[in-house]
Amino acid sequence: MHKIAVIPGDGIGKEVIPAALEVIDAAASGLLEKTEFPWGCDFHVRTGRMMDADGFDQLQKFEAIFLGAIGDPRVPDHVSVWELILPLRQRFDQYVNLRPMRLLPGVTSPLAGRTTKDIDMVCVRENSEGEYGGLGGRMHVGTPHEVAEQTGIFTRRGIERVAKYAFEVAAKRPRRKLASATKSNALQHSMVLWDKVVEEVAKDYPQVEWRKYHVDALAARMVTDPGSIDVIVASNLFGDILTDLGAAVSGSLGVAPSANLNPDRKFPSMFEPIHGSAPDIAGKGIANPIGAIWAGALMLSYLGHTEAHDRIVRAIERVLGEGGPRTPDLGGKGTTKEVAAAVVKAL
Repeated sequence: MHKIAVIPGDGIGKEVIPAALEVIDAAASGLLEKTEFPWGCDFHVRTGRMMDADGFDQLQKFEAIFLGAIGDPRVPDHVSVWELILPLRQRFDQYVNLRPMRLLPGVTSPLAGRTTKDIDMVCVRENSEGEYGGLGGRMHVGTPHEVAEQTGIFTRRGIERVAKYAFEVAAKRPRRKLASATKSNALQHSMVLWDKVVEEVAKDYPQVEWRKYHVDALAARMVTDPGSIDVIVASNLFGDILTDLGAAVSGSLGVAPSANLNPDRKFPSMFEPIHGSAPDIAGKGIANPIGAIWAGALMLSYLGHTEAHDRIVRAIERVLGEGGPRTPDLGGKGTTKEVAAAVVKAL
């Protein structure tokens, strides 16, 4: 029995997480002991906090965290993100953000003529430092002389460990290719160190074909020739942007999962869909649950139940590939509950 913390959060998170849990329970009956926490923006409106003061201590007791979405117009994004999501990633040293980006059967890419064979990428994003390190400040606020500084933090240790993880992922995939996202032509300190460390790590993986791309060129290649990209390793900011692009070319942000991993397993890892809280459709019952279901499958794989993961992914592929219900973001008229029920049935 695995102890799981569930944080549905805000907006459509409260819809897709219950739907995803129905699928997870169907695939892994009796394996999870779930405890739900009411944290998020609603909690902030009531209490002035995004989570309990001892929230980290409470979550430390769990093997994994299943998160729906965080964000609400009533709470500024920099407050909601910096009082819950990023502190969790940093406090629990979830230094790998793993994001599969695949064109699933039956889904149409906005890129003309692309098939499932053309879009099958994975991004390994550094998740604990970099451009989202949180260092900086503002001076002379509200005056004509206002100044803001945001400092990116890059350490040899941080780059090395995420690069090793990315090369390990690439070595296990059929194509064994890795693209390192950089901008060392303009960022002469942080990205030069990034390039140097990735090149050093690459020497231990001669079986992996790798090269560095300036991040703008890599983004263009993901659109013009996505089949040439296999595994991407990127800094926190670059990975954040590239993975949303990858989800978009895969048909919808609604199908994309992510895993915030502490590979050393000293702390809980966190699993979530990438789509955000989508307040414009919250409460309508039409949010796509596929991203959350797939994130739940990644959680099961992390917990050692790879067969359950594979069954869920095959069920998703069957529903989408055989004309099952789909939500409006994929051009259908299905509801969140109908899609989840179809995946359960396909299991």
